[in-house]
Amino acid sequence: MNIISQIASDHLRMDLPQFKSGDNVKVHLRIVEGEKERIQIFQGNVIRLHRGSSNGTFTVRKVSDGVGVERIFPLHSPFIDRIELVTEGRVRRSRLYYLRKLKGKAARIKPKSRW
Repeated sequence: MNIISQIASDHLRMDLPQFKSGDNVKVHLRIVEGEKERIQIFQGNVIRLHRGSSNGTFTVRKVSDGVGVERIFPLHSPFIDRIELVTEGRVRRSRLYYLRKLKGKAARIKPKSRW
């Protein structure tokens, strides 16, 4: 094992929940403002997952005041306090870029049934 992958494996997070594209998640971010620190929540649908050892990312999309907002988070970032899985969505694709064109009820993702 080379030294770079060994250093990267030391910083991997093991407390992440299992989520996939279409799931609704709450990402609790640690925000530092001056000398104070607070937690800010970003809740939305996961539209993309990019798996990787230390450089994996996921994209979360929400609609805020009628404007779509997307944010890309590194999976193993120290600024992420925790990730909370709210609902599991039933989708047939791994990249949900088509949601960018939809509005209102058309942009909803059906919840996954437990049966």
